[in-house]
Amino acid sequence: MSQDDDLFFLLHDVARLVRVEADKRARVDGMTRAQWAMLLRLARNPGLSQKELADLLEVEPISVARLADRLEQNGLIQRRADKADRRIWRLHLTDAAAPALRRIAIQREELANLITASIPEPTRATMLQGLKQMKSNILTQPETATQDTQQEIA
Repeated sequence: MSQDDDLFFLLHDVARLVRVEADKRARVDGMTRAQWAMLLRLARNPGLSQKELADLLEVEPISVARLADRLEQNGLIQRRADKADRRIWRLHLTDAAAPALRRIAIQREELANLITASIPEPTRATMLQGLKQMKSNILTQPETATQDTQQEIA
């Protein structure tokens, strides 16, 4: 089986190429893909704490703090103290984030069109459903499954 026919290699390669292209597009606006992700998450979930956002983005809280510093300096987000716990900062988009979010939406749509060019709609729908099922399979895997495999190898 060639690497081009190996699902794991192919998923990895496509994901890497998408990240590289998204990075290029984000740099046009002087941003990073991580900043894009943060703005998009906050648009969907206003008022997340830095810790909650770190969990969603699957990064360390210090990374979110640094991203928040930069986005706050650029006037795109605002930190507000949590009403119940003053040690927690809640992150909110500012009005100035709206144009950036529109540009991000355009770039995402263009990137999606690039990635799916020449793929018929029924195939796209099947691919989407397949990827969702793969994600679900991994997320719902019992903890013992990986442990059993480790024991079989040993």
